[in-house]
Amino acid sequence: MDTYTSFARVYDTFMDNIPYKEWAEYVDKLLKSYGVSEGLVLDLGCGTGSFTEEMASKGYDMIGVDNAEDMLQIALEKKTKSRQDILYLLQDMREFELYGTVRAVVSVCDSMNYIIEDSDLLKVFQLVNNYLDPGGVFIFDMNTIHKYRDIEGECTIAENREDCSFIWDNYYEEEEQINEYELTLFVKEEQDLYRKYEEIHYQKAYEIERVKELIKRSGLEFVTVLDAFTTKAPEEDSERIYFVARECEK
Repeated sequence: MDTYTSFARVYDTFMDNIPYKEWAEYVDKLLKSYGVSEGLVLDLGCGTGSFTEEMASKGYDMIGVDNAEDMLQIALEKKTKSRQDILYLLQDMREFELYGTVRAVVSVCDSMNYIIEDSDLLKVFQLVNNYLDPGGVFIFDMNTIHKYRDIEGECTIAENREDCSFIWDNYYEEEEQINEYELTLFVKEEQDLYRKYEEIHYQKAYEIERVKELIKRSGLEFVTVLDAFTTKAPEEDSERIYFVARECEK
């Protein structure tokens, strides 16, 4: 079943609690600390472009890649309103192609967790390495095993808004480290009628050491891993972590 199709229509409504501005400030500081303060930056898994827009407002020349056409359509509508000079590409991050190299690649909001095969995650890392400038920086976040297993696993999240509501059932398979989201949406349409939509999403929880291994196998240089929005190492109760890698001699 396709993901982020019907959900795209209400994604920004239900994600209005995500502080994209603060996330962009954190990533911007990380980029600057590794020598990137301007130039082309690729946002992998850009979705509706909220984070991409924030990074563009900081002076980066942004490219957004996502494989969900409905999400990109919303991103394009935002671009029209903000008049930001952003290039959006409808591509799968496992097979993305650019016209040249970029100073940095970023990916937030657990987009990398949607890559559920180790071999595919390796492909993404290899492509990132291929399209980074010499010494370019790769920054991405991931949800942790702790979050999937101990917080989201086997729980139901529901939310009701004026024009839409959702039920989000979570099931964590510990052996495969896969979290399955069964998403049911009710979206208000004409004449006060609500239409029901269903989607299934899968995300994988990766061990930190496994991600580091794949980074190194891809040709990238592993730099560090951080507890989200800090400069500290991850702890057992970390829910989101950030990896930093560099291009090094393709």
